[in-house]
Amino acid sequence: MANYYNNILETIGNTPIVRINRLAPAGIDLFVKIESFNPMGSVKDRMALNVIAQAERDGSLQAGQTVIEATSGNTGIGLAMVCAAKGYPLVLTMAENFSVERRKILRFLGAKVVLTPAELKGSGMLAKAVELAEKHDWFLVRQFENEANAEAHTQTTALEILDVFRARHLDYFVTGYGTGGTLKGTGRVLKQRSPRTRIVVCEPDNSPLLGSGLPQQRNADRTPSASHPSFRPHLMQGWTPDFIPSLAEDAVDQHLFDEVMPINGQHALEMSRQLAREEGIFCGTSGGATFSGAMKLAETAPPNTTILCMLPDTGERYLSTPLFEGIQEEMSEEEMDIARSTPGYRFDVKATPAPVAEEQQPAALNESAEQFVQQALDDKENPVVLFALEWCEFCWAIRKLFAELEIPYTAYDLDSVAYQDDDLGGKIRAVLNARLGSNTIPQIFIGGVHIGGATDTFEACKSGELHEQLAKVGIKPGDLGDKDPYELLPSWLHKR
Repeated sequence: MANYYNNILETIGNTPIVRINRLAPAGIDLFVKIESFNPMGSVKDRMALNVIAQAERDGSLQAGQTVIEATSGNTGIGLAMVCAAKGYPLVLTMAENFSVERRKILRFLGAKVVLTPAELKGSGMLAKAVELAEKHDWFLVRQFENEANAEAHTQTTALEILDVFRARHLDYFVTGYGTGGTLKGTGRVLKQRSPRTRIVVCEPDNSPLLGSGLPQQRNADRTPSASHPSFRPHLMQGWTPDFIPSLAEDAVDQHLFDEVMPINGQHALEMSRQLAREEGIFCGTSGGATFSGAMKLAETAPPNTTILCMLPDTGERYLSTPLFEGIQEEMSEEEMDIARSTPGYRFDVKATPAPVAEEQQPAALNESAEQFVQQALDDKENPVVLFALEWCEFCWAIRKLFAELEIPYTAYDLDSVAYQDDDLGGKIRAVLNARLGSNTIPQIFIGGVHIGGATDTFEACKSGELHEQLAKVGIKPGDLGDKDPYELLPSWLHKR
């Protein structure tokens, strides 16, 4: 291994193939290829790099040109990484029903995310991407038709598999199809160089597009002209859109797989959870779905059968989906019993405050700190004052409230570097404590009038007092609508 990589893109690929030990039936050699080891956590990193690199080579993507694509999440996340590393602006279209985590990851990576109505399905987000590309002369990736998608797996995934299994026979390769890139690109190499390997492609049992045998209606450019008649909504985000991608249809026409296996959504979720709890392997819903197919094969396969299953991504981008339904945020009764088994550090027992020595007297207030506080409160140009700590969650709750209400304010972060010299921040807190009788932070003032701490400010917001005080200093705040300001507080405050 090199001592370092020149950029993040060089870390794509060469993901591990891992034996399944506790879940595999006796006598069956069951392996998984864990694509979450790619830098952005999914198999789509491979195609994202190759489609951009190929477009650069053939001149269809120009320096500084905006890249656009429709995505259920993983392709977009891979593209966001590649575009960030190469300096291309990126716009992604996504149906609104895909997990919120994916949107946040994409925006965190610098991409713009344009949502499309859920009822228009994958076809809608694809049509929107085409529309935007044509309007603005952006480079459209076309992951469902782009041969560079499949070629990425011909050049990397397939060769990695052959390298691992060069000394032993691989009986089954199990995968979903999604865009069709993994299926086509890997399948054609395995069919040529490992012809005894049976390729099993999985799809949702309630949405059997390939299994139906019905053709996909297409436009002249091979894009779908309508949803496939067998499509139904299913649990496996990104596993199959509402149409058969062109690359997947190529795999059908070229006989690159031997069997289509329908997968039950609930069993897919259970297999993902079982992989986590029994093998320590963390994957998403699509990984649970392909593993479900592999387990079904393993149950009836003869002894000494070797099966390899693709796990396309990580589980972290499914936190708000049914995959994590029933996973509690708070302690269960069993966990509470563990906590109660020792006497300290418990939520159900109040801590005893340390005694204060009788002879201890408050320190004299610092004159410059007193002047600082008074000047801050007398500043007519900046009447909303927040005495805060830089990373305190209560302070951030107030910052979020002010941002939502569009209230201009001045924050003095008393634990920040600017206030550490000669403990100025501590001296200011002592002045506030002497004035207010409370050493807690944050403390909020409007026009020199003390509003209170975080919860006091939320109550003032709900009662209208906050708006009244703001009006006195000439500030007209925005509107929270139906939102309760207490929703801005950290969730751990609600522990019982």
